[in-house]
This record gives sequence, C-alpha cells and structure tokens, in this order.
Amino acid sequence: MPETTTPTLPEARQKQHTLPPYKVVLHNDDVNSFEHVILTILRLTPLKEAEAVSKTVEAHETGQAVLLVTSKERAELYCEQFATYKLTVTCEPDV
Repeated sequence: MPETTTPTLPEARQKQHTLPPYKVVLHNDDVNSFEHVILTILRLTPLKEAEAVSKTVEAHETGQAVLLVTSKERAELYCEQFATYKLTVTCEPDV
C-alpha cells in the first residue's frame, strides 16, 4: 500500500494567502459637528479620544484622514456603520 503524506504545518502555512489590508478613510463634510464625528469614531472604532480628535481635525483640514487599516470585510463593516451615523467613510486598498 503506498504511503501518503500530509503536508507539515509550515508547508500548509506557506500556501495560505494573506488578504490585502484596507484603509478606512474618513472624509470631511460641512454638515456634521466635530463632537458628532469624534463621538462616532469613539463608538465604532478602538481609537482613543486623542486619536479620534486628531483624525477629525486632519479630515477637516485636509479633506480626509485614514482612521485605521484592517481586513476588507471589517473595513466594509466600518463603512456601513459610519453611514448609519451620516458620516462619509470609504474603504480603499492599502497599497
């Protein structure tokens, strides 16, 4: 009977493909208050208050700010969640 071999763990890991990361980008608008944006960032992301304030100011001054980088699926979820709070957030490949 021929011997069969199972790939070892390192060989199996080499075959796994890493999914490309995605950026969650906050866009400036003239509708929402700083307070609303900051509180929403705090509610939906793991960012701390100082980071939320910094990202809000960056988006206001430059037009956009990268909130975080994560998997595509999680980035899409963040986009949907921010939309429920009437904030414009996009998901973009982090290349």
